[in-house]
Amino acid sequence: MYVLFEDAGKFHAGRILTQSDASLQVELDSGKRVKVKAAHALIQFDKPAPADLMKAGAQLAAEIDLDLAWEFASEDEFGFADLAREYFDPSQAPSPTQQAGALMALYEAPHYFRRAGKGRFKKASAEILQQALAAIEKRKQIAAQIETWAGELAAGRCPAPITEQLYRILFKPDKNSPEYKAVVLAAQQSHKAPLDLLQQAGAITSAYQFHWRRFLFDNFPKGTQFPPLQAPSAGQDLPLAPVRAFSIDDSSTTEIDDALSIQGLGSGTVKLGIHIAAPALALQPGDAIDQLGRARLSTVYMPGHKLTMLPDEVVQSYTLQAGRDCPAVSLYVSLDEESLQILDSQTRIERVPIAENLRHDQLDGVFNEDFFARPATEGEPQWSAELRLLHRLAKQLKLDREQVRGKPENFNRPDYTFRLDQPEGQEPSGHEVVSIGLRQRGAPLDLIVAEAMILANRSWGLWLAELGVPGIYRSQASMAPGVKVRMGTKALPHAGLGVPAYAWSTSPLRRYVDLVNQWQIIACARHGATAALAAPFKPKDAELFSIISAFDTAYGAYNAYQASIERYWTLRHLQQQGIRELTATVIKDDLVRADSLPLVLPAAGAQGLARGAAVRIRLGDIDEITLSVTGTVIERLDQPAGGGIDEEELEGSESEFAAGPISIAVDLSPAEGEAPAGEQPADPAQTRQPL
Repeated sequence: MYVLFEDAGKFHAGRILTQSDASLQVELDSGKRVKVKAAHALIQFDKPAPADLMKAGAQLAAEIDLDLAWEFASEDEFGFADLAREYFDPSQAPSPTQQAGALMALYEAPHYFRRAGKGRFKKASAEILQQALAAIEKRKQIAAQIETWAGELAAGRCPAPITEQLYRILFKPDKNSPEYKAVVLAAQQSHKAPLDLLQQAGAITSAYQFHWRRFLFDNFPKGTQFPPLQAPSAGQDLPLAPVRAFSIDDSSTTEIDDALSIQGLGSGTVKLGIHIAAPALALQPGDAIDQLGRARLSTVYMPGHKLTMLPDEVVQSYTLQAGRDCPAVSLYVSLDEESLQILDSQTRIERVPIAENLRHDQLDGVFNEDFFARPATEGEPQWSAELRLLHRLAKQLKLDREQVRGKPENFNRPDYTFRLDQPEGQEPSGHEVVSIGLRQRGAPLDLIVAEAMILANRSWGLWLAELGVPGIYRSQASMAPGVKVRMGTKALPHAGLGVPAYAWSTSPLRRYVDLVNQWQIIACARHGATAALAAPFKPKDAELFSIISAFDTAYGAYNAYQASIERYWTLRHLQQQGIRELTATVIKDDLVRADSLPLVLPAAGAQGLARGAAVRIRLGDIDEITLSVTGTVIERLDQPAGGGIDEEELEGSESEFAAGPISIAVDLSPAEGEAPAGEQPADPAQTRQPL
């Protein structure tokens, strides 16, 4: 005697060795003996042999017309043998083969018949059956579509739906979508990496657009346009400051956040004015424009283009444009003119006359180290006397910070500027000729602005803490390797800058945390000791922590994109200029940094060389999509071209390299059911001097 039984959703047949009311001992054709519960034994038969029954039953199940079987089936619950009798011959009992065929057909058609127990079924209603059949037909059509799309991809053509879903497929895929499955299938069939496959099929026609649209997909899925909004006016009733202020920025800067002034030159006591644009006087937390700023959190910089944090109408209303009296929050610092000792400071909300917007790229060659090293003479350019004092002060402030810091700041590495030959006001296409310029970090005008902003951010940060008004601070516990700069609501030391507290407050047109801090500073200026009661954000306000978290995420993403797109333009520059060899400095392991370009890359042959060793490398192939390039050391130079490398430089260089090869989310074995930021530049000249 034989038995057909079900175990874990599969059917088996074998010879019965022993049998009781509760179970059977069964020997399979393989010789294996198993214990089967009596309830799982579905058909007992004398012939044919178990293997023959299973084979014949499967063939018969494939021939059964399910629509006809559904018509024959009882409206009540029934057994598979009942259906076999009605379907094959109601006048006689069904054979074991017919029973096996009916059983297998019923199990394989849950859309027609739902299971009601071991060997028991109930047919689906007509409505549910039609829905199920429609779904099955749809799945068949989708499967056919996937096959068609995969074939087109393999043949070098990209179907429009896949082109439209390109960035979702590559970076945030729905693994059950037909577009994703088609890419996976085509990659498997053609034995090509998904990115290579899509490039060859024409889905990616421009490396620049690939990087740009990927950034927009990740960070601006609704587009980059602002809704039409009117910038509120403010400051008309503010007192007019008795100063002539000037700003120092790059020529491309439109968001002029800060300006400087000097009063009392030659009197023995001078007053330094640090004037910050004051959009917080007009914007209020939660209003329409604030929501736009909070959604973006920072201006995004890139060569030849930028996405501002605030609409241009708002920026133009509050930027410190020459020839206007601009609303500003001003920090006045009284100094002994000879010793440069700080005597006192005060904060005012006022209108500041902006006399001139000075530009780095036009004046760096005039106000250079040689200019400040020689004595003043008659006929010097305008602002020379003010800049001489400010340069002296900046050097003193830097020296004071370095004493706290424990070592000098390293300005060995230059800053690079990227200029594209593009029409005014037009976004880059990726094909422009790029010029990469060099600016030495710590140049006099840079130093003046940097130290003034550090002084303001330090002073206001300490003032907020003194009055018990919460702010958003940047801190660094120590300068030990790996200790990162963090953001929080407590006034803690910033070891990297050598200051006791540091609250970003000097770029409210470009960084949202500065705008938040400006609201708090204005409350302090207006209410003094009771400012904590009047400030928009109260102590332990959960909103501040939410802003910090969102800002950290967005700022990191924006900086990463800036680094990657600068790497793209650097690789373009290499190709445009036909550069095949470079001098470089060994950083660590096989990583080297080019001496004359912002480029870090792996170089074969650099392993084992000392950090800081100077080498000449030959460049390999460049891939603008993955942003990858390799090199080979062809010569060891006698003298290090780039000088020594400390831990700070090493961390920065490794982050530059991290902006290289991109990560693709396409998994060639898809799941069945599913799926330290650098500092922002002080101005849009693409500098990397952290403030």
